[in-house]
Amino acid sequence: MENAKIENLYDLTKTIAADYLKQFSYPWEALAGISDFIREIGPALDQTRFEQRGEDIWVAKSAKIAPTACLNGPLIIDEEAEIRHCAFIRGSAIIGKGSVVGNSTEIKNDIIFDSVQVPHYNYVGDSILGYKSHMGAGSITSNVKSDKTLVVVKDRYDTKEEIATGRKKFGAMLGDYVEVGCNSVLNPGTVIGRNCQIYPLSNVRGVIPANRIFKDATNVVKKA
Repeated sequence: MENAKIENLYDLTKTIAADYLKQFSYPWEALAGISDFIREIGPALDQTRFEQRGEDIWVAKSAKIAPTACLNGPLIIDEEAEIRHCAFIRGSAIIGKGSVVGNSTEIKNDIIFDSVQVPHYNYVGDSILGYKSHMGAGSITSNVKSDKTLVVVKDRYDTKEEIATGRKKFGAMLGDYVEVGCNSVLNPGTVIGRNCQIYPLSNVRGVIPANRIFKDATNVVKKA
């Protein structure tokens, strides 16, 4: 399933987690070890640029953190990132350089690449968001199936392949430059290729190949 591989989704020069992600073929394989990776590299971060704020929490000195934001470790917030009013970071998260976690946004067990925006009322759980991806207001990653069975990644639009992930919790993998429209739901096991656009109010599942516009489940078109 080439569309879902790390090498086809992400520019690994745009995250502090590059060396960690290089170990894997598919991005969801990295979800289990995010906390351990943070604990491993956190103490070695440049102390002229990062400071430790509590147990297993490292924050860049150039980052902007609202006093009302809730930060839980393990956590790394990279340089020039902005954590806004009432953001809730539950832990096991890497927030990339220049990224924005906005008001009432909840983050849990995620790798957020550089220059990502999750700025308004978003839930992002057990997910990886690529460089300059953006989730519109109210859009969420649903990370557990309603029947609580293990997540299977399905390529519905190209090869028709399926991959059993062995994971109960799996949100969405967004490639670089993905735009998710307001109030969309990304169902468990969603993988969205680079440069895709998702219409507002969409209900998305499966693997969306790169350079597509998702209008609805029956209308996914190639960009001109």
